[in-house]
Amino acid sequence: MNTMLIVTVALLSTLAIVAGCRTSRSAYATAPFKLERSVGKFELRDYPTLTLVETPMTDPGGNSGFGRLFSYITGRNEGSQKIAMTTPVFMSGDESHAAMAFVMPEGLKTDQVPKPMDKSITIREVSADRFAVLRFSGGRNGKNEAEALAQLKTWMATEGLSVLSPPVFAYFDPPWTPPFLRRNEVMLSTKADSR
Repeated sequence: MNTMLIVTVALLSTLAIVAGCRTSRSAYATAPFKLERSVGKFELRDYPTLTLVETPMTDPGGNSGFGRLFSYITGRNEGSQKIAMTTPVFMSGDESHAAMAFVMPEGLKTDQVPKPMDKSITIREVSADRFAVLRFSGGRNGKNEAEALAQLKTWMATEGLSVLSPPVFAYFDPPWTPPFLRRNEVMLSTKADSR
C-alpha cells in the first residue's frame, strides 16, 4: 500500500477519534459552577448546592459503581423515571471507603429525585462550596491521581489557600476515550481568599 495513503488513513482515523470523543463529552450537561479565578491550568470555582446519587465502589481502581448508577438513571428507581446523564462522574474516598456519584441535572431538586430501588444507592445534597481545581489528562489510575493532587496542593500552598476537604476526582469521558484526550479533574474544597 502506498505510504501516503497509509498516513492519510491514519490521520483521518485520529481526527475521527478526537471529534468523536469531544462530541460524546459535549452531549451531556455539566455540573454548574462560577469560575472565580483561573491561573494556567488551575481554577477556583464556586459550585452551587448539588444533588448527587452515590454508591460504594467495591473495586476503587475500577468502575464497580458505574453500572448501578447508570441503571438507576435509566429507570431502575421508584417511578421508573429516566434521568439525563451529566458530567462529571465524581469519585472520592480511599481504598476502604471509595464512592462514585452522578450529579443530578440542574433543575432536579433533592426532594424530586426518585428513590433508588437498589439499597446501595443513596441520594445526598452537597452544600454550595468553593473548590480549587486542576484539570489533567491520562488514564484513571493511582499514579496520575497522586501526581495531580500533589500539583494542586502545591499551587494552593503558594496561593495561600487552605485545604478543607479530602480530594474529589471528576471524570468527564467514556472509557473508550484515548487517555491523552481525557478530561479529568482533581478538586479540593477551600475558602474564599482575600484577592
